[in-house]
Formats: sequence, structure tokens, C-alpha cells
Amino acid sequence: MPSFVSPFLRAAALALGLCGSAMAQTAICYNCPPEWADWGTQIKAIKAKTGVTVPPDNKNSGQSLAQLVAERACPVADVTYLGVTFAIQASKEGVVAAYQPAGWRDIPDGLKDPAGQWFTIHTGTLGFMVNVDALQGRPVPRSWADLLKPDYKGLIGYLDPASAFVGYVGAVAANQARGGTLDNFGPGLDYFKALQKNDPIVPKQTAYARVLSGEIAILLDYDFNAYRAKYKDGANVQFVIPAEGTIAVPYVMSLVANAPHAADAKKVLDFVLSDEGQALWANAYLRPVRAAAMPAQVQARFLPAADYARAQMVDYAKMAAAQKAFSERYLKDVQ
Repeated sequence: MPSFVSPFLRAAALALGLCGSAMAQTAICYNCPPEWADWGTQIKAIKAKTGVTVPPDNKNSGQSLAQLVAERACPVADVTYLGVTFAIQASKEGVVAAYQPAGWRDIPDGLKDPAGQWFTIHTGTLGFMVNVDALQGRPVPRSWADLLKPDYKGLIGYLDPASAFVGYVGAVAANQARGGTLDNFGPGLDYFKALQKNDPIVPKQTAYARVLSGEIAILLDYDFNAYRAKYKDGANVQFVIPAEGTIAVPYVMSLVANAPHAADAKKVLDFVLSDEGQALWANAYLRPVRAAAMPAQVQARFLPAADYARAQMVDYAKMAAAQKAFSERYLKDVQ
């Protein structure tokens, strides 16, 4: 076979019974969109340093998990990138395998599965990514309550909370800020029902480009995307940590169980935790899990520590356990 075969061609090969057929120096990654978290730069660096081609993939975490489960008997993917709650579910489903990559010991306890079925590569803080120009003179919203004001009708976006991890993170953050808990999503669901009056845009995949274009003026998204827009793309974008509080969450990677290209997959996982891989995340304004990789000049562009004090960690295992019930209620009560 040639050195690269698209996932579509591979799927066709699988349909013909060629499960596990080789693609030299290739690792299929589910949920590695080039426009999200600067995966585009990371993919190029992986190729340059390891020789392994990682085709970009625009699934979200929920779609990736569903695909992994559907392909359990004949896996297509080699690695996957997921929000932590989906990774915990993937581990329970048995669709990821244990692997402790280079840099494993530098990952704090609580940010990795003890056996290595998932491990954090970077974290993000949920807030408002605001295209100031698209507000057309309206004030930059500073709180969850502000988003309910009619001034922002048609200007707000958030990813589907029933499918995309960042969407679920936004729901958990809003719920906690409005007095809810991981045992009680009532306040969060009430918030999203109230927000429907402002005609929000609810895409399933990353909406970064739609914020830069001004189609979405206010997006519930992470600090790293807002800083990237401001400092790399030169957009008039502000990041806001809402006054009532928010949460910070890990993004993780896993080796897929029975990965067709396990050796190449391990090279990818080793690289993203290497000094160079972690520095690339940091330069894209993500907080690398290996804290020493964060350059001081990048840290200086983040909001002050006083703002980040409003961002809390949560019990991610409990957050994962609550996700299915939340999604069902969201689909029933809000969507």
C-alpha cells in the first residue's frame, strides 16, 4: 500500500474484509482538527520529527467515542484525542489500551489513568471568546447572567453539549456558576432553556473560524483558542472568565485498543509529551501538562492569576458518570 491512505479508503478496505491492513508510517487519530488547539502545527511537527503521517480529523469527542465503539471488532483509529470525560467512558468501553509514553512520570496524579489508558497532554479553561468588532458597540459580556440579556440575541454560540466535550464543559461550568452540582443539573438546564430566547448558534464541531469571521460574536470556548485568535491571527478578540466562575479541564490522548499501527501510534503519543511537543502546545496558549514547558513570555499573555482563581477543577470521574444522563435531559428539555 502507499505510505498514506485516507480514512475513507481505509474504511472501504475494512468493508472488504482487510481489517488491520498496513499503512506504513501512518497513525490515524480521531478528533485531531487542524483548526482546534493548533493541531495543524502539531501534526506537521510529528511528521517532521517521527516520519509518521497523522491525517487531520474533524470529529468531536462524542463522535470519536461512538466511532471507536462501532469499530471495536475491527479498529480504524490508532490514537484518539478526547475530553477527559469521554476518555473515562472509552476506558470503560474497552476501546483504548494501556500505554505509558515518554514523559509519563511528569504527569501529575489525577491527570492520568493509573494504567495509562488515558493521559492529559494539556488543559484549558472555559470562558467567553468574544469578537469585539462583531459586537458592534455592545459591551463585552462579563458574566453568565449577561448572556441572557436581549442585547446579545443572535450573537452567542456554543458547541452541542450533548455531543462535543467543550459543549458539555460549558454546561457544567454554567450549572456550577448558577448553583448546581454534578448531582443536580437543574440550574444549568434552566440556564440553557433561558438562553434559547437569544437564538444561540449550536454547531457540533469547532467554531473557531466562525468567531474570526464575526458570524458568532460570543462563543463558549477555551482560553487557548481566544489567545490564539488574538495573538496569532491578530483578531480583536477578548477572553473573559465569567464573574460567577467557570471550570478548567484536561484534554487527553489514548492508544486505541488493537490499533492497526500501534508502533507508529506510540511514536505520536511519545512526541506530544516530549519537550518539543509540549512546547508546541504552550506556544498555542494551551497549558501543557508538563508545567516546565510553559515559556514565561507565553504565560504573560494569559489573564491575571486573579481571574483564573475563578476557574475550578471538578471531580472528572463524577463528571464523566453524569454525562449520559445530562445529555439525555438536554436533548429532551432544551434542544
